[in-house]
Amino acid sequence: MKKLLMFVLPFLAVFAIVSNVEAAGKPKVHFKTNVGDFTLELEPDRAPNTVANFMQYVRDGHYDGLIFHRVIKSFMIQGGGFEANYDKKPTRAPIENEADKGLSNERGTIAMARTNDPHSATNQFFISLKFNGGLNHRSKTEQGWGYTAFGRVIDGMNIVGRISRMETGSGGPFPTDVPTKQVIIEKAKIISE
Repeated sequence: MKKLLMFVLPFLAVFAIVSNVEAAGKPKVHFKTNVGDFTLELEPDRAPNTVANFMQYVRDGHYDGLIFHRVIKSFMIQGGGFEANYDKKPTRAPIENEADKGLSNERGTIAMARTNDPHSATNQFFISLKFNGGLNHRSKTEQGWGYTAFGRVIDGMNIVGRISRMETGSGGPFPTDVPTKQVIIEKAKIISE
């Protein structure tokens, strides 16, 4: 038994070190909101420019004080672009779409919101509430590019669910899908890089 332990223990130690290095390589971002907190783990190996863009917005304190302005039950919750008075927050330049190598848009993934232009994502993001395969990359055409999913909720999906079940109506310039009780991002911070 002693010989077996002496043989197995070094392998377990190496496995633990490799596992910790892999986990440490994935940035984590914590969102504190007025209805609860959630934590994201990002995938820089899959969508490096998208992750770098998002992390820079977090470092700059860009998301602090912004709202989730769009909630569609059984689809997604969206935020990152508007202040509580619905003023649109200024952004940096748009980034290239990486949906062709990003994650699948599954329940709990975070993806970049954009306009009809596939390469127009800036600061707004959404979290999927179900498998949203129709948002995945199909081809490098305007209709087929899809939306870049670049991480997932690893803690607090119950809070995302709570936001998704809130009553919605009109608010600011939006005729529908706005939570009637504002969901405010009080603080977004990087907890590991």
